[in-house]
Amino acid sequence: MAQGIEGLGDWRRTHTCGQLGGGDAGGSVTLMGWVHRSRDHGGVLFVDLRDRHGMTQVVFHPETGGKELLDRASRLGNEYVIAVRGVVMARPADAVNANMATGAIEVDIRELKVLSACEPLPFQVNEEHMLASEDLRLKFRYLDLRRPELASMLALRHRAAQAARAYLDGQGFLEIETPLLVKPTPEGARDYVVPSRVHHGSFYALPQSPQLYKQTLMIAGCDRYYQLARCLRDEDLRADRQPEHTQIDLEMSFVTEDDVFTLVEGLYAEVWRKTLGVELKTPFPRVTYDDAMRRYGSDKPDLRFGLEFVDVTALCAQSPRNVVANGAKVPGGIAVAMRIPGGAEISGTQLRKFEDVVKSAGAGGLTFFKVLAADREKQQVIFPGALLDEFLSAVGAVEGDAVVFTNGPWERTCKALGVLRSQLGQAELEKRGLLGKTGHEQEWRFLWVRQFPLFEYNEDAKRWEPKHHMFTMPNPEHLDYLETDPGKVYAQLYDVVLNGNELGSGSVRIHRPDIQERVMKVTGLTKEQAYEKFGFLLDAYRYASPPHAGIGMGLDRIVMLLGGRDSIRDTIAFPKTASATSLMDGSPSAVEAETWRELGLKGAEAK
Repeated sequence: MAQGIEGLGDWRRTHTCGQLGGGDAGGSVTLMGWVHRSRDHGGVLFVDLRDRHGMTQVVFHPETGGKELLDRASRLGNEYVIAVRGVVMARPADAVNANMATGAIEVDIRELKVLSACEPLPFQVNEEHMLASEDLRLKFRYLDLRRPELASMLALRHRAAQAARAYLDGQGFLEIETPLLVKPTPEGARDYVVPSRVHHGSFYALPQSPQLYKQTLMIAGCDRYYQLARCLRDEDLRADRQPEHTQIDLEMSFVTEDDVFTLVEGLYAEVWRKTLGVELKTPFPRVTYDDAMRRYGSDKPDLRFGLEFVDVTALCAQSPRNVVANGAKVPGGIAVAMRIPGGAEISGTQLRKFEDVVKSAGAGGLTFFKVLAADREKQQVIFPGALLDEFLSAVGAVEGDAVVFTNGPWERTCKALGVLRSQLGQAELEKRGLLGKTGHEQEWRFLWVRQFPLFEYNEDAKRWEPKHHMFTMPNPEHLDYLETDPGKVYAQLYDVVLNGNELGSGSVRIHRPDIQERVMKVTGLTKEQAYEKFGFLLDAYRYASPPHAGIGMGLDRIVMLLGGRDSIRDTIAFPKTASATSLMDGSPSAVEAETWRELGLKGAEAK
C-alpha cells in the first residue's frame, strides 16, 4: 500500500455527494468521492467532493477536526479519492450556493481516509471551459467522463433508455435479442466481417441492423418485438455517426404505418416527459417526401424557423429573361422562391455569396432582389407589369424583404435552395438563443416524412438502388412500375424528424415473396443471387408472413438532442474518432501471427 493510502475497512458510504439538503442538518454522514477542487480560507480548508451524483462542500476546521486532520487534508491533490466522516451543517443564508444542489449545507469533517492518490493530470477535470483537445480527452476518456458535464449525459442516456423500455413493455412488446454474428448481407453500408476459426474461409458479419431477424420474428408469431440493438456499419463518419451505435428497434404485426406513428409518438412523449419533464404535442405533423423537398429542400427539415419555399414555376415561365424562364420550362423542371423577412438589409455582397452556396449545392444559379420601391423598375425587367406584383404576392413578400429564387430539375433545385435555407435558419436559431438548448428552453418540432421513393438511380453503377432498403412494401398502385419505370415507385417508407435531425427510419415491410423477388430484381439481383444472400428470409415468407411494420430510432442521437449536444460522441461512453479508431485502447490493432494461422488467413502482415 502506498504511503498514506488506506483501505475502506468498515467504512461505508451513507449518502452520495448529490443527496444532502437542509433537512439533513445535524446528522452524521460518511461521504466518498473525488476531490474536485480545494480552497484554503485563512486556515480553514474547503473541499468540493464529487461523485457521479453531484457535489458537496466539505470543511476541514482546526477547531472541530483538529490541526492534524487539517494538515493531512491540505496535502490532498485534485482527483484524489477520499472518504470523510462528519456532521452536516446548515449554511448561513448569505453563504447558500444556489448553483449547487447541495448548496444549503456543508459537512464539517471529523475523520479522513485517503483511498487513492492521483498523478499529474493530462488535463484538468474541474475546468468549467474545457481547453483540452477532443483527441486528448478521448485518449483519457475515463478522466473525461468524470466531468459532471459528461457524467450527466450518461445518466440522461440511462433515463431515456429506461423510459423507452418501460413504455414498450407497457404496450405488450417483448424484448428479444438478435444475433451479433450474422450472414454478410448488403444493407447500404460495408459490413464489419469476422473470420471463422472453425470454418476456414468463411466469415460472419457484425449486424448493420436487426432488419432480417426482426422480420423473421414476425413470421414466427412474436407479434411485437423490440430491443436496444447494437448496430455496426463500416462507413464514413461524422458528428452524428459512429461505427457502432445503438437504436431503439421495434417491429409490429397486423398494423399500418398509422399504427406505428401513434405508438412512436407515445414513446417520444414518454421519453421527453421522463427525462426533461416536457410535454410533447402529439400527433406529429406529417408530410410526404415530395412535399418536404418542394417546401423545405430537405427530407429532414427544421421547422423551428420559416423560410418555406413557394413554387413559382408558372410565373417564372412567363419571364422574358431566359435565365429565369428556361429552367422552369424543361420537363420535370421547377422554379422555387424563398422570402427572407427583412432581407432588404442584407448587402449585395452577401446576396452574391448566397448564389455561391446554391451553385455549390448543384443549382445552376440564383436570382435575388430586395423588395424596395426604389428597385421596382429594374425588377420589372424580370417580371414585367403586373407579373411582378403577382410574383411578390405569391411569395408573401412585402417592402423591406428580400426574395431569392432558382430553377432547374426539381429535386436538385430544391435541395440546393435547401442548403441556403438551412444556413439562414441556423443563423436565426443562434440569434434566438436556441442552439444547444434543452428542456423548456428548446422548441421540439417533430415531423413525420413519409412516402419516399423506393429506389434511386446510381449513375456511377448504372443501376437502381434502394433509397432505404429493399424490404419496404411499394405502394400498391405503383407495383406495375417495378419492371417498367422504378423511379415512379413510391413506398410505405417513413422517417421521424426532429429539429432538422433524422431520429428514426422505418417502413411497412414486404410480406409476400413474389413482391420481394420483384423488388430485388430491380436492384440487379437474380433469383439465385437473392436466395444466396437472403434465402432464409425468402424461405420464411413461404410459410405465411403476417403484414408487419417497424422502425429503428437512434438512441445516441435522441440523447444528443435531449442534452443539447452537437455530437453523438458526447452521449457514448467510449466512442471512436472520425477515423473509426479508439484512442483510449488503441483499436483497431494488429493481431499475432498465430491468430492468423488459426483463422486460416493469408495475405496480411501480422505484427
